[in-house]
Amino acid sequence: MPYTNQRAGQYIGRFAPSPTGPLHDGSLVAAMASYLDAKAHQGAWLVRMEDVDEARTAPCAADAILNALTTLQMHWDGAVEFQSNRGYLYQDAFDKLGRLAYPCGCTRREIVDSHVGITTDGEAVYPGTCRAGLPVGKATRSYRLLVPEVGQPAELIRFEDRLQGLIQQHLAIEVGDFVLKRVDGFWTYQLAVVVDDAAQGITHVVRGTDLLDSTARQIYLQRQLHLPTPVYLHVPVITNASGEKLSKQNGAQPLDLTQALQTLIKAAWFLGLEIGYVTSIEAFWPLAVAAWENQRRVERPIQLQ
Repeated sequence: MPYTNQRAGQYIGRFAPSPTGPLHDGSLVAAMASYLDAKAHQGAWLVRMEDVDEARTAPCAADAILNALTTLQMHWDGAVEFQSNRGYLYQDAFDKLGRLAYPCGCTRREIVDSHVGITTDGEAVYPGTCRAGLPVGKATRSYRLLVPEVGQPAELIRFEDRLQGLIQQHLAIEVGDFVLKRVDGFWTYQLAVVVDDAAQGITHVVRGTDLLDSTARQIYLQRQLHLPTPVYLHVPVITNASGEKLSKQNGAQPLDLTQALQTLIKAAWFLGLEIGYVTSIEAFWPLAVAAWENQRRVERPIQLQ
């Protein structure tokens, strides 16, 4: 459901971590950017646990994430939502897509071996093998969303990112028909995030550039479902010594909450914020919000008397 305290025209942002482990420096940067942007716009900041992939969800990880946010004094609005409780919404959206959603019997190896191309996020471009129906002898493994043919107006998605500028993507060439429901029965991130953002009334999405490539797919899906498109801002991500995005999968260490202030200052420094000397978390946040406003040239909403 939409945020219950929503006012007409109010900014509503969100932080949507996957509870596969505790927060680390990389996830804190994304959380801080979304939090500061919401506060700078005097808006609401929601927290949503993206646990749609229940097989990867770690026990107690959600509690650890919420405890970390509380320790860092990043206070969220409203109730915390869990994707694992929202399957009925995803099924409803899937049903509304009608014939645009179709069964696919291809394995990952078959798609890679087709050599159609590689997406910017490293996946093989789908060759369209099952578009006209499942080939003889193939069983349904997943469900995909039909994207327009090359040259059709809807095939090219353009949007203005508040930090990255004009972004465009040719869906047919650079992505192909993408998965909505996986072989293991779980709904994909692309479908779940679109449905959840609309259901919660999200107006602004602030997240890492690792998700920039997904945005065109999400905008296309929003259009097919007649849902609003949020305003996007993608901030740089922290990388390890090998140039890989810092993540739990490649050994990112949990936040040191015994040094909470220093942890916040480090994240602010990565975002390019000039905070100055600060001695407490209570003093940190007003300075960080002001620094974000200055950096992003945020215009505060007019206060009605």
